[in-house]
Amino acid sequence: RGADAGGEHARSAAIFLSGGSPQKGGVKAGITVDQLAARHIGQDTPLPSIELAIEEVSLSCGAGYGCAYFNTIAWQTPTVPLPMENSPQAVFEKLFGDGGTTEQRLARKKEDRSILDSIREQTLGLKATLPSSDRARIDGYLDDIREIERRIKTVLDREAQAVNKQSVPDAPVGTPEAFEEHVKLMFDLLTLAYQSETTRVATIMLAKDLSPTSYPASGNRGGFHGASHHANIKANMDNFALINKYHISMLAYFIDKLSKTPDGDGNLLDHSMVLYGSSMSNGNQHDHDPLPIVLVGGGSGQLQGNRHIVTPAHTPMANLLLSMLDKLGVHQDSFGDSTGKLEI
Repeated sequence: RGADAGGEHARSAAIFLSGGSPQKGGVKAGITVDQLAARHIGQDTPLPSIELAIEEVSLSCGAGYGCAYFNTIAWQTPTVPLPMENSPQAVFEKLFGDGGTTEQRLARKKEDRSILDSIREQTLGLKATLPSSDRARIDGYLDDIREIERRIKTVLDREAQAVNKQSVPDAPVGTPEAFEEHVKLMFDLLTLAYQSETTRVATIMLAKDLSPTSYPASGNRGGFHGASHHANIKANMDNFALINKYHISMLAYFIDKLSKTPDGDGNLLDHSMVLYGSSMSNGNQHDHDPLPIVLVGGGSGQLQGNRHIVTPAHTPMANLLLSMLDKLGVHQDSFGDSTGKLEI
C-alpha cells in the first residue's frame, strides 16, 4: 500500500519506467528504461526516441511534488524529464517533416503541399532500383502516410469549424470518440515510425493519474479517477473494469497493426517488445503491488510469450525492466530498485 497517500498519484508515473524515488521540492527521479534502450539501439536513427501522450499537460499536481513527475513517463536522466507530445500534427511533422525549423515548416504549410510530395522524387528514384516486391511495399508505405495526413487534416478542419461557431459549448469532460481516434492515430504514426526506422524507441501515456476523463464508449460514463475509487463494491469494480477493457482495446489495435506490417523476415511485432500497464494496482487503496503488466511481441526471438507470470509479493517492476534491457543487449547488474531479473 502506498506510504505517501497524498503523493501516490503525483509521483507514480515517474516511477513506472524508472524504479526511481521522486523527490519533493525539486525534480529528481531516475533514468527510464526507454532512454537506456535509446542509448543502445536508437543512436543510428533520426530520432533516438519519441514520447507521446493523449492528454494535455496538467498543472494539477500537488502533494509537494513537481508537475514534471505527473506529466511524463520518460526521463532522459534522473533530473531531465522529457516532454510528451499529444498533437498528431506535431508528431507527424517531427517524424516526416521536410523543414528542420519552425520557419521552414510554416513556409511549407503556406505552400499547401503534402509532405508526401516533398519526398516523391527521392522515392521514385529509389523504387527504380528495387525489385517489384519491394516497390509494392514502398507504395503501401506511401499510401499509409497519405492516409494519416488526410486524417490529421480532417481533425484540424473539424476543430477550426468548431472554433468559428459561437454556439460551441465548453469542452466536455470526456470525448470518447475523439479519444479513440486520437489514440489510433498516434499508434498509426508509431507504426510508420518503426517501419521507416525513424525511431526504434517510443513511450505513450494514454491517461494520467487523477485523470477526470470519462469514456462513455466504454459503457461507463464516470470519470477515470473517480471510478478507480470503487470502495470495493462489486458493481463499482465492474464499472471500472469497463474503462480498463476499453483502454486495453486500444493496445489490441496497435498490436494488430504491428503484426500486419512486414519487417525483414517477419513483421514489426515479431521484432518488438511492447510493454503496457499501469503504475497503480488498486486505486481505491493507492496500492502499487502487484502491478497489472502486459508484455507483447517476439523481441526478435528473445521473448517466449504465451505465459502468465505470477511473481512473489513485492517484486519490483524494475526487475522486469532490467530483464527487458538484457534482451536488448544492455547488460547491467541493477536498474532502479531492482532486486534481480525475471525469466521472460
